[in-house]
Amino acid sequence: MSGGPARFAKHLVIFARAPRLGLVKRRLARDIGAVAATAFYRRTLWGVARRLAGDGRWRCWLAVTPDGDAEVPALWPAGCARVAQGPGDLGARMARSMGDLPPGPVVIVGSDIPGIRRRHIADAFGALGRHDAVFGPAADGGYWLVGLRRRPRLPDIFQGVRWSGPDALADTVANLDRGASAALLEVLADVDDGAAYRRWRASAAGATVRTGSRRRPAA
Repeated sequence: MSGGPARFAKHLVIFARAPRLGLVKRRLARDIGAVAATAFYRRTLWGVARRLAGDGRWRCWLAVTPDGDAEVPALWPAGCARVAQGPGDLGARMARSMGDLPPGPVVIVGSDIPGIRRRHIADAFGALGRHDAVFGPAADGGYWLVGLRRRPRLPDIFQGVRWSGPDALADTVANLDRGASAALLEVLADVDDGAAYRRWRASAAGATVRTGSRRRPAA
């Protein structure tokens, strides 16, 4: 086997749910309705994938749930290889992605964070050149990005994490090996409820006004 750089590609994994009515953004749906929440999620998923998939600096994977929907191309944006997340809680599913991919650093992001840009992913992989792990913190105590160098070993950082609460990031960092180093990226907002949705819409409207007719997505 060749010892070329392809053996140690950078892997970006976008975690995504099938954008079906009633399946995604349920908290948001309670505030703005299921149709609007599903439309928001689908638009955000497509936007994140479109921005990130076409960058030659990493290989893009779409880790999807429910598993059977991985075989329904119409549900998903193009440009990323699709894989099923498999069973278990979020930690088990992310650990599976970290363990199953070919050699090289892995960065996982959510598909419901409208602010993710290519520069965030580039910064994450850059940090993994100097650190064992990297996180993109969320304001609620969770995180929108997690990455591992996976060398010289793959740590089990997702065991016992209290998901969907203020301790998720702290629990995950605490699971790193003794002496391991971690880098933090900027805080980005998750749009989980009506208040966050209204802030996001106001921010998006302001960005459109500032850029005028130049509406190409930022890097």
